[in-house]
Amino acid sequence: MDELLDTSASNIARAIRAREVSSYEVTRAFLERIGKRDPALNAAVQVTSERALAEAAAADEVLRQGAPVGPLFGVPFTAKDIFDTAGVVTAVGLEERAGFVPGQDAVVVARLRAAGAILIAKTNCPPEGGGGVTDNPVYGRTNNPYDAARTPGGSSGGEAALQGAGCSPIGLGSDSGGSIRLPAHYCGVAGLKPTAGRVPSTGAYGLPGGLSDVRSQVGPLSRFVEDLFPLLAVIAGPDWRDSAVVPMPLGAPEAVALKGLRVGYYEDDGLSRPTAETRATIERVAALLADAGAIVERALPDLSEVWDITRLFWRLDESSGPEVEALYRRWDGFRTDMLGFMRAYDVLICPVDSHPAPLHDEEDPERFSYTLPYSLTGWPCIVVRAGTSPEGLPIGVQVVARPWREDVALAVARRIEESTGGWRPPDVVR
Repeated sequence: MDELLDTSASNIARAIRAREVSSYEVTRAFLERIGKRDPALNAAVQVTSERALAEAAAADEVLRQGAPVGPLFGVPFTAKDIFDTAGVVTAVGLEERAGFVPGQDAVVVARLRAAGAILIAKTNCPPEGGGGVTDNPVYGRTNNPYDAARTPGGSSGGEAALQGAGCSPIGLGSDSGGSIRLPAHYCGVAGLKPTAGRVPSTGAYGLPGGLSDVRSQVGPLSRFVEDLFPLLAVIAGPDWRDSAVVPMPLGAPEAVALKGLRVGYYEDDGLSRPTAETRATIERVAALLADAGAIVERALPDLSEVWDITRLFWRLDESSGPEVEALYRRWDGFRTDMLGFMRAYDVLICPVDSHPAPLHDEEDPERFSYTLPYSLTGWPCIVVRAGTSPEGLPIGVQVVARPWREDVALAVARRIEESTGGWRPPDVVR
């Protein structure tokens, strides 16, 4: 069973559909892993064992009856504790919500459950669900699965840590400034921030949806890139409540040819100096894409305004009307310039952070330097593990595509994963 659990969710789902293994057995095995491995992580804050096993048994009965099912049917999943979950506490790291039990699921949770996926746990996050460190007064601090002295990042740190330890095959996070991408990088898993307007945020705490914060997106995390597309296909699309969601079709990653694809890359943004191994990882990825037939060149956009625009956005509640208007004009100018830059490329490759997972409480004022530009543009980004630091820590790369071209980013990320190995279990859990 351990060998199966360490494969992709897509492979696990195929085994369940073929009745080579039951959903009940798989669900119980992942719950047992959480019981054994999570005490060192503190990533799973609510575990839904009894309900999950009952739902898995019901899924097995559906399969016995021969009913047609989807690609995630019977597969366990986890969700960051910002998402409303009917009957399960959603505290969001706030003491005043420590006993709050929603009456219905967030839209993305409901869509996964309707597809037959089985919620087995909620995962830790910072207070109110945002920030770079996963620690709060309700559940405490989450540790990195590769080194408990280090952070898994935030704000989807609990989700990435649990998956990195092999305790969950797929799950849900959110990303405003890098909150899927940095944890995925620190914990060695794959994460996708979709195009702004791709996935509804209805029922996600602190994500009001609409046009109020176009930086913030709900997105999937998984250990393997191949699982990101089926996850995205389930959760994407209008819910007729989040007014920002656009009914754009999803392209198929398998239809994307790498030969002739135009790839720009940079190892250093000029703002946060990367480690030697981070730089070498980007260069290796650029070389392997060139070997696959892509047209690859160094290309660094003008990122000089990113931090100023972001800090002004963070202070919007202190701003007057003219200041708000000036901010949005400046922001729109940056987005326009970036679109002009991206006209020459299908994808950009760059670091996720200048270094692997830092120690707990280590000061890191430039932590979001490499992710913030693509929060401001609203473009799709994928993080995939592509290297290992001298300390044995994962190093991810960021694959950035044009708006609505998740399929291109997924195809490139899949080739990177195939060539570099992608996720591997931490030594401490082998």
